[in-house]
Amino acid sequence: MPPAVWPVLAALSAALLARRWRMATAESCTGGLVAACCTSLAGSSDWFERGFVTYSNAAKVADLGVDDRLIATHGAVSEPVARAMARGAAAAAQVQATLAITGIAGPSGGSAAKPVGTVWFGWCVDGQVQAQCQRFDGDRAAVRAAAVEYALAGLCARVAGAA
Repeated sequence: MPPAVWPVLAALSAALLARRWRMATAESCTGGLVAACCTSLAGSSDWFERGFVTYSNAAKVADLGVDDRLIATHGAVSEPVARAMARGAAAAAQVQATLAITGIAGPSGGSAAKPVGTVWFGWCVDGQVQAQCQRFDGDRAAVRAAAVEYALAGLCARVAGAA
């Protein structure tokens, strides 16, 4: 786990516990790394519910309820799919906070429109869904590590700012 994740995890844990909320993850290109980071923290069973690794499009549809027409129209690495993943994880896990990650970690799979390192994030906090796109440089491991850090920091900020 990247060292930069520890302070974010501590803050996220405190924010979730203060609200008596639980969280879930919906991961594609990170393959469960966010869930692994969360559960590496002692006491995470008090706030971490579950992680969905939905690497394939079929898994996104079956496990998270993503409409396959969204994937067909926009591609798996897109704002609508990231939003649907976050919303679907919240519904499936019955939690108040989720994060979703879908991207192209490389070294192949990129295109001119969506180069390697393109990652879409979705967060669903207390029913409100937001999404953002980031482009990370580096090899596959670097893209995945950066995506983990960004997703956790984004969730932490949203949970801490929730009314």
